[in-house]
Amino acid sequence: MSDLTAVPLRTARIDLVPLRIDHAPEMASVLADPALHTFIGGAPDSEPGLRGRYARMLAGSPDPGVSWCNWVLRPRAAGSLAGTVQATVTDTDAGSDAVPAGRVAEIAWVVGTAWQGRGFASEAASALVGWLRSHEVRTVLAHIHPGHHASAAVARAAGLTPTDLRQDGEVRWELRLADA
Repeated sequence: MSDLTAVPLRTARIDLVPLRIDHAPEMASVLADPALHTFIGGAPDSEPGLRGRYARMLAGSPDPGVSWCNWVLRPRAAGSLAGTVQATVTDTDAGSDAVPAGRVAEIAWVVGTAWQGRGFASEAASALVGWLRSHEVRTVLAHIHPGHHASAAVARAAGLTPTDLRQDGEVRWELRLADA
């Protein structure tokens, strides 16, 4: 049974703050650029839409074997929010060639357009992987569009490497912490 909960994390420049519903107004602005959806599809959420989504996320997964851990990024030099990182952590009993048995985390990140190019996503994703390692996660996964070079750089900085596997047209990146 996965029972992880987001806790405050700190890097050299960023506070990773566990997501709250009251982050929605500021995050709606941070995530308002339609260009952020170029590779993932969809459109930016409105503030009410983001509030609803955050409420569902904070209610937790209906599957007791899955934990949803979500943070907002607050660069300390600015004080305002800049993006998010998240991990969906699953306890798997039966392994396969694709994923060994044990705790598996799929991670994702998004940094607002105004904050991109400063290394915040890489710093936050690396901190997230370190936190996952300390919570007995054996495998970290990310799915990245093959044309999204910036996101691939973030995954690489966090220690993940691309595999030959594809899901919905995205490349599966992986880090086996049990081997690292």
